[in-house]
Amino acid sequence: MGKRILRRCVATVLACVVLVQCSMPTFAAQVSIAAPSAILIEASTGKVIFEQDADTRRSPASITKIMTLLLIFEHLEAGKINLSDQVTTSAHAKSMGGSQVFLEEGEVQTLETMIKCIVVASGNDASVAVAEHIAGSEEEFVAKMNAKAVDLGMDNTHFEDCCGLTNSDNHYTSARDISIMSRELTTKYPQIFDYTQIWMEDITHVTNKGSSNFTLSSTNKLLRQYEWATGLKTGSTSKAKYCLSATASKDGVDLIAVVMAAPDYKVRFQDAATLLNYGFDVCDIYVDANEKGPGMLTVQGGVEKQVPLMFEGEFRYVDIEGNDLGKIEKSIRLPEYAQAPIEKGQAAGEAVYSLHGKKVGSVPIIYGETVEKAKYTDYLKEGLLYFLL
Repeated sequence: MGKRILRRCVATVLACVVLVQCSMPTFAAQVSIAAPSAILIEASTGKVIFEQDADTRRSPASITKIMTLLLIFEHLEAGKINLSDQVTTSAHAKSMGGSQVFLEEGEVQTLETMIKCIVVASGNDASVAVAEHIAGSEEEFVAKMNAKAVDLGMDNTHFEDCCGLTNSDNHYTSARDISIMSRELTTKYPQIFDYTQIWMEDITHVTNKGSSNFTLSSTNKLLRQYEWATGLKTGSTSKAKYCLSATASKDGVDLIAVVMAAPDYKVRFQDAATLLNYGFDVCDIYVDANEKGPGMLTVQGGVEKQVPLMFEGEFRYVDIEGNDLGKIEKSIRLPEYAQAPIEKGQAAGEAVYSLHGKKVGSVPIIYGETVEKAKYTDYLKEGLLYFLL
């Protein structure tokens, strides 16, 4: 009788374990890919959804061009260059091997055309031509690339060229670092997607030999294989094998999947699709636009009695554990009053977001206007107005 009860207890415990396991979300450990290094992140928050050997230093091949493009768009934003700039191809740029768009020495193309050559056809010659246009030489441009990598916290990255053609052991990055620069490029400069989604486009070579058309064809076959694909960059050499930084967007969720050293070109696309499908399956995103400020705050010792408040920006939270995000609570934390002087944009407090009693994030609350400290004459004027009214 005792053994029968014991067996029943064991069976009950096992059943409970199975039930709990079945009710839990599918974790990243169950994702199977062939590439040795990979990472999957949600773009707007940078939240890591999956990673596998994400910090090992590997040769990135043409994934390098993501940093090249990031610097191009930074210079465009700063007004240092324009899309209409005329970019001249040097002998050094023409000499690039690997993937190229066959620019001739002395050939001139607009910067926008060169960007298309880099993004769509992964032109090494175009990458070097633009690097020289911006920095004077490829070496100076690469120095800017490495400085930017440091700024972004890309601890496992060092570049030796601007296109990834080199076989040097000192030219390396990691899956995590690729996701960092991919996120920086796509979230700060979403216009990059105007180029990454081009499948085919003709450009015209005009040289002293005459004029001829050349068709740019996208190296990113995921654009035709995966419904929600939006970009971003492929890369392959014998040293790097097959790499891909893939971006995709579905139902308001933007993902970046990085695959490094895949054994063949088909596998890198299959692995990326596997990661993206997993991400879209498990991701749920909460967004609070914070368009309307939390009101006014009393000011002491200022020329104004109140100051308007603003949220510094929207709040986003990504959940991969199956929580009900409708239960997220928002609380406003502010002092009783503000003491003048107050600078516009200065922190006043914060909005704190909690789920099941646990803080999941916050957004600063800032002052919407500058309030100067009141002087003696201000108090005198206020007193006179009081008696006159």
